[in-house]
Amino acid sequence: MADDEPKSIRALFLTAERLRNNLNNFPDSNSTTYQENLTNAIATYESCFTLSEKVSLFSPNESLDDVSSSDLQYMAISYHLSELIQKIKTTDISGRKSNLLSARDYHERFIKLLDSYDILSRSDAKLWDTYLSDKSNFSVASTRDAAARRDAKIARFREEKELKQKLAYIQQNPKLAENDEQVVRELHLTNLAFMVHQTFASLESLAQELHIISLAPPPLPQGEHTAAPDTREDARNRDAYSERLDSQVPGLRYSGPILSSDGKPMRPFTLLDKRQRLQQGVFRPDHSLPTMTIDEYLEEEKRRGGIIEGGGEQSGIRPEVDEDDLRLADEETMKARAWDEFKEDNPKGSGNTINRG
Repeated sequence: MADDEPKSIRALFLTAERLRNNLNNFPDSNSTTYQENLTNAIATYESCFTLSEKVSLFSPNESLDDVSSSDLQYMAISYHLSELIQKIKTTDISGRKSNLLSARDYHERFIKLLDSYDILSRSDAKLWDTYLSDKSNFSVASTRDAAARRDAKIARFREEKELKQKLAYIQQNPKLAENDEQVVRELHLTNLAFMVHQTFASLESLAQELHIISLAPPPLPQGEHTAAPDTREDARNRDAYSERLDSQVPGLRYSGPILSSDGKPMRPFTLLDKRQRLQQGVFRPDHSLPTMTIDEYLEEEKRRGGIIEGGGEQSGIRPEVDEDDLRLADEETMKARAWDEFKEDNPKGSGNTINRG
């Protein structure tokens, strides 16, 4: 191995680590700037990974004692690649599936490398065999026995907690590693052990997401379009509120149960904080509160024609006739004559013929 090649790997790795850490400074992972920096970080890690394989940085003929303490950190290149690839923003299902498969491949490379150096613990080696036997249905704990699943989850949580505490202690005391190579080696091995825990959790998540994607309907061939919905039904449902996210995405309409009999998700679903909603409604009035004032209600009723104006004392006041308006004066005269003729033809009491003696 030439002297300048490890230096090149070290320079690439440091650059990739700096780009990866800078991603934490962006608040929105879907922004264009974040995705551009993410692409640069992935490209740098890929160059580092390619160079490490070209110079045979790790060999299956070596043991863990043959690897220098400074080279242990390069075993995590494929792990970082997998984690970054999962953050790539895609607009279609096929692109997302391709990224998930690529991320899974890098996770497998990471575990295979550690397994070849006997770095995996006994429980992690057993999990690796379980994963290889059934990748599509992999789970870090049993999905059939709830008690066993709970115990396994608690055990792995405790292991991760201990690894985090150990890493934090060494990182907060850098003087321990200044003159002691064994401390540096222990730091890298502890970090790799923690990444193994994260890898198995990620492999379980990838298996579930790939299973959900497999249930999606196949994409339509180019040139074909879905039939236009009924305009009347579309107008009727346009303002309808729905908390379902999958019903709003074209081509992602699912039906049937959310979970299978063994607890695996069968389709996308959204978790709602029902407890918080119930908590907010405890001290609210038991009746519906008004949504508008009385004046607003009267204005709305008047606009709809629900209020008849007039009546009362105002109805007996007849408007004065403009004497200069001859047409209106003639109409009033004809009304008065017609009323007089009606009273002559129908004297008062003439209509009451019942009970007359």
